[in-house]
Amino acid sequence: MSKFEPRVLSVVPGLPIGYSMIFARNQIATLERLGVISRTFFLLSRTSPRTIFSDAVRFRREVASFRPHIIHAHYGTVTALFCALLTRVPLVITYQGSDLNPFWNSNPLRPPAGRMMSQLAALRAAGIICVSQQLKHRLWWNRAIVKVIPSGVDHTVFHPIPKLEARAQCGWPEDAKIVISSAGTDPIHKRLPLAEEAVHVAESFCGKIKFVILDGKMDQKTVAVMFNASDCFLLTSSSEGSPNVIKEALACHLPVVSVDVGDVRERLRHVFPSKVVGENPQHLGEALAEILRMGSRSIGSDVTVDLSAERVAAKVLVLYREIAGR
Repeated sequence: MSKFEPRVLSVVPGLPIGYSMIFARNQIATLERLGVISRTFFLLSRTSPRTIFSDAVRFRREVASFRPHIIHAHYGTVTALFCALLTRVPLVITYQGSDLNPFWNSNPLRPPAGRMMSQLAALRAAGIICVSQQLKHRLWWNRAIVKVIPSGVDHTVFHPIPKLEARAQCGWPEDAKIVISSAGTDPIHKRLPLAEEAVHVAESFCGKIKFVILDGKMDQKTVAVMFNASDCFLLTSSSEGSPNVIKEALACHLPVVSVDVGDVRERLRHVFPSKVVGENPQHLGEALAEILRMGSRSIGSDVTVDLSAERVAAKVLVLYREIAGR
């Protein structure tokens, strides 16, 4: 007898275009390949009452027509609470990082309000996924049902290729020292000025550095080539859950220098060369310079084998079957 495959309605914040929440979309696609009967609902706004009301009407219609066994909210805050309040279908919530972690915002009320929504939604959850152990400890309720499952890495995209070949594709000089970082859509949260200061310090030790900043608008294949063309990845975020960009860099054998944030220390524990250092431009710059002078690739892909998209999705599928079969 074939295994029961649940119908899952995944709820993802944002528009169904671009590269926002790409890690959630990739997981949904991988689960579909494993047999999950799936639909994706995009929550178009988390701030406009009018749009949220319109989304609520669409959502109720989608639930009525699809009749899912499980609703999976791929983020906390408004997304998770929206699902918790609008249906009694068993709810799975994946907490990603800034939905439970404190972070700076120009509106000082928004982060604590979002975290409170995340906590309240957890009370209604039949299953909870946290992408790091640190996030699990931030939950107030229902911590006993939490599964710690980091987002997966697509090894068909993120894998090593020769550095000179990658540099030719990027049009970058063969002999340049290249450091890459990510500002995403939130340079303040990613602390871009700290990264720039660290690169400046590193230049005092090892000469001119080409500093490349990802803006969150590039497709993954292009990012993978840039990782293979670079000498080191630099992460200076103020908070993270389990940053996929680190795992993707490691899958391309790219050394990493990072502040101690999210689960980065755990990911880099057995990776050489790579370093986790304090939130200080001098320390970050010295670590960068050391790795650049070394000039070698990391052994990072060895530690991302268990984080392949397929293995991670298989763990999520086990949770789906457990909940749907109750």
